[in-house]
Amino acid sequence: MTAHSRATPFPDHGFLDALTRCAARDRYASINEISAHDGHRERCLISAAGWTLDSSRNLLSSDSLETLLAYAEASGVLEEREALFDGRSLNHTENRAVLHTLLRTVVPEPALVEDHQHVDQTLSRMAQWVERVHTGDHTGHTGGRITDIINIGIGGSDLGPRMVVEALTPFHRTDVRVHFCANIDPADLDRLLRAASPASTLFVVCSKTLSTEETLFNAQRARQWLLDGGVPERKLQQHFLAVSSNLEAAAALGIPADNVLPMWDWVGGRFSLWSAIGWSIAFAVGMAGFRELLAGAAEMDGHFRRAPAAENMPLRLSLQEIWYVNFMQAQVQAVIPYHQHLMHLPAFLQQLSMESNGKCVNHLGDPLGYATAPVLWGDIGTNGQHSFHQLLHQGTVLCPIDFVLFTASDQPAQAEGKRRLLANGISQARALMLGRSYAESRQSLRARGFSAEDSDALAPHLVIPGNRPCNTLVADRLTPATLGALLALYEHKTFCSGRLWQINSFDQYGVELGKSMGAEIYAALSEEGQEFDPASNDVIERSRG
Repeated sequence: MTAHSRATPFPDHGFLDALTRCAARDRYASINEISAHDGHRERCLISAAGWTLDSSRNLLSSDSLETLLAYAEASGVLEEREALFDGRSLNHTENRAVLHTLLRTVVPEPALVEDHQHVDQTLSRMAQWVERVHTGDHTGHTGGRITDIINIGIGGSDLGPRMVVEALTPFHRTDVRVHFCANIDPADLDRLLRAASPASTLFVVCSKTLSTEETLFNAQRARQWLLDGGVPERKLQQHFLAVSSNLEAAAALGIPADNVLPMWDWVGGRFSLWSAIGWSIAFAVGMAGFRELLAGAAEMDGHFRRAPAAENMPLRLSLQEIWYVNFMQAQVQAVIPYHQHLMHLPAFLQQLSMESNGKCVNHLGDPLGYATAPVLWGDIGTNGQHSFHQLLHQGTVLCPIDFVLFTASDQPAQAEGKRRLLANGISQARALMLGRSYAESRQSLRARGFSAEDSDALAPHLVIPGNRPCNTLVADRLTPATLGALLALYEHKTFCSGRLWQINSFDQYGVELGKSMGAEIYAALSEEGQEFDPASNDVIERSRG
């Protein structure tokens, strides 16, 4: 980031210059010494909604943190957070409000009472369907119980519900199994249909317009599978639900209006798991579990809305993102949850962060002179320790990390394994900070019986530089409430970063061009004549045999 950028996210160059000076100093500081400085760690501990953030292991001194907090106060980002809760049109390029927080609000703002009534009505209809399926009142066409539910959607209509359903595996009901299909590759749906029966399968088709290519293709294949499996066309409605605003397109699939729950323009896809898009979540864990998920998110909403800058967990994560991306030139960030059932969390956060803030113009349409969203990636611990952690410890890439840890086991039989898992997570964060010196490496080799000469030669390969930044996010257990709070935390972090970067975090025009080109390419795969670039033409010709 440079002081002469056409669009700068800073109120004045005083902050930009001050933060640049801070970064020049902290870049070569010792995280261990920073963390041990008087009162620093206490200032880096924030607790909210069942979570504790410890951000003390960062290349961010107390002075730099104070400067970042002053910048945040001056930028007005905490005043702008009210726009998330009062219905203002934050998505100005599409002239839409951004109101996913309303989906988990108990008492709405006066201007939003009517919208909140629609939310309550939708939740009531969701609850009725969930109850009917769980009790067996709603059956398949033969009168037997529904045993399998397949969610058909992509992007925000898949990533969020899929992640939550897997995360809450211990809370699943035993009377129904929930599955997900997103990819247009026929193999994705085929793998589910091989283990399912048309008589006992219920599809939930999720698409705002029911025109998304992948979703519509898979829904039509599911419809044909039901027909081929003996379901009469007049009884297709017993095997189909939809979440959409396009009732006509739903009817064309055999889904009547009574089987369709609405989607609203003021809920973006990547923020929609709290809406009827979360129908599959409710089928998996019950409506009570879904409401607990909403309540956990609402608790984090309250913290974000009321906490001052220095004690605001989402803002703290956002300021660290700004710090590393724009002043430490970090282009990547990792999220590593130490919980098997959070295997899909990194993929969900990829969409949340990169689809929201992967922009090259500011909210006025001016080209940016600075970087925005980092490339976000990750996997579950301890799996990553045996693969990409090599790069984290000894590579040359600066990669800030969020470790997500849990201190208690869900079941007594899991206690030993969970303690080992937690120990691994704690040790990875510690090792990244402390590293291992040449002298320590040489001493270790000598203790293992290596000669002095061999120890001298091998020791450089064992050196781990350390001083690698990370956060720990710690909760007791993974429950619907703590999961809801964690996801809301990252939503609000994304919002803050977008406002500080002065971009619109709520449109996603970058995903559209490839889709529109795809239709032309698809036609060319079966009809000769249309020409594209040489590389595209070559693959098209190869596909024709």
